[in-house]
Amino acid sequence: MKVTAFNGSPRKNGNTYLLLKTVCDVLEREGIETEIVHVGDRNIHGCTACGKCREDGNTRCVFNDDIVNEAIEKIENSDGVILGSPVYFADLSSQMKAFIDRVGYAGRPNGIFKRKPCASVVAVRRNGAIAAFHAMNNLFTISEGIVVGSTYWNQGIGRLLGEVEKDSEGIKTMQDLGENMAWLLKKLSK
Repeated sequence: MKVTAFNGSPRKNGNTYLLLKTVCDVLEREGIETEIVHVGDRNIHGCTACGKCREDGNTRCVFNDDIVNEAIEKIENSDGVILGSPVYFADLSSQMKAFIDRVGYAGRPNGIFKRKPCASVVAVRRNGAIAAFHAMNNLFTISEGIVVGSTYWNQGIGRLLGEVEKDSEGIKTMQDLGENMAWLLKKLSK
C-alpha cells in the first residue's frame, strides 16, 4: 500500500511539510509506503477549461509543462492521497488551488480518487484553516474519495519554521490522522 502526499507550500521544508511528515511517519510505522511530493515550489498554472482532457478521455492535462500529469499518475498508483497547504489570506496557497483545479478537472471523470482514503492538512498562523481545509476536501468529496478525519480539524498552528511542532494538539491530530488512514487502508485492502 502507498499514500502520496502533496505539499502545496512554496516552503519545501516548512510547517506544511512538517505536518505531512508527521502523518507519513505514522503511516510508515504501520507498514504503508509514503511519498511527499512538493508542488508548492513549482510553477503550476491554472486550468484554462479547454476541455481537451475530457475530450481525449486519457486523464491527462493537455498542458504537459509542469508537474500536474506526473502527479495524476502518482495518484492513480496510490492507495491514498493527502493534500497539504499553508493558509494565505484565509485560504489555500495559489499553487495548491491551481493543482486542485487541474488534477480535479483532468482526473475526476476517470475516478482517480474514487474510494481512496483522502485527507487534507493545513498549516496556519492563526485563522483561515477551515476555508483551506474545505477547499481541499471539496476535491475529494466531488471525486468520490473517502475523506479521513481525525480528533480535530487537520491543522497545525505556527508561523515561523518549525513552530507547528510546538502545537501539541496539532501534532496529536496529525498522528491520529495517520492512524485513522492506516486503519482504513488496511480494512479496504481485505
